[in-house]
Amino acid sequence: MKIAVLLPCYNEEGAIAKTVTDFRAALPDAAIYVYDNNSSDRTAEVARAAGAIVRTEPMQGKGNVVRRQFADIDADIYVMADGDDTYDAGAAPGMIQRLVNENLDMVAGKRVETAEAAYRRGHKFGNWLLTSLVRFFFRSPFEDMLTGYRVMSRRFVKSLPFTATGFGIETELTVHVARMMTPVAEVDTHYKERPEGTESKLRTYRDGWRILMTIGKLVRQERPLVFFGVIGIALALLSLIIGLPVVIEFVRTGIVTLLPSAVLAASLMLLSALAAMSGLILDTVTRGRWETKRLHYLSLPPPG
Repeated sequence: MKIAVLLPCYNEEGAIAKTVTDFRAALPDAAIYVYDNNSSDRTAEVARAAGAIVRTEPMQGKGNVVRRQFADIDADIYVMADGDDTYDAGAAPGMIQRLVNENLDMVAGKRVETAEAAYRRGHKFGNWLLTSLVRFFFRSPFEDMLTGYRVMSRRFVKSLPFTATGFGIETELTVHVARMMTPVAEVDTHYKERPEGTESKLRTYRDGWRILMTIGKLVRQERPLVFFGVIGIALALLSLIIGLPVVIEFVRTGIVTLLPSAVLAASLMLLSALAAMSGLILDTVTRGRWETKRLHYLSLPPPG
């Protein structure tokens, strides 16, 4: 069984050697790939010296790196983790064993912090909020959507046509799991504090906003009836609020003096109907896309 460890890296000179060494010790038969994403330090050199297979991806952003890794590397099982030495490499064999024994397509490592500094408070709240949104809209099975530690089958990796460029990759992976109804599991894994002298690439507000926009885009793409239905209901309610005084006036007097309000209310109700029709049409298109992706998924051999 061919196992590949995928480590996307950007300026991780202070952590990558330890990360590669730990995964080499935990998975001695695995090929460890470090994809350098335009680092300005010695990340690539240090990773190569530690025994990793080093490749580069010039387009900045974690999503671009992971997409390149999924396209280039052929394996039976993929272990994806960040190269910042925050994930417990020792958990990988157990996660792989569970994936194989239960014929799963993904085992995600739910982060359990071993130190208070490992998980910043703002990040923890943001993760809870964003995870809750995805669980609400897509019935996601995960409690930690933004974990970067995942073990995946070849069938899952090669059936994922994702488009994320940055930290939205975890969101898109999670939504793909939910939409494709793939068998998955989530296990607790230790989440360590970053090594001294290194800095997190995640920016709480900027990247949180980008992930939120990714969720909105995926709702529009994967559940258009919900997306446009909400817009249609909002427009219809606004139309009723504006148009109700017009109707009341007409019933009482038989005339309409609030002509601008009447025109606006009618226009909003028309837009509401158009939104609803757009949702119905796009929902049919999305169903056809889902069936195509599902058939491709089923054409690939299961893990184990």
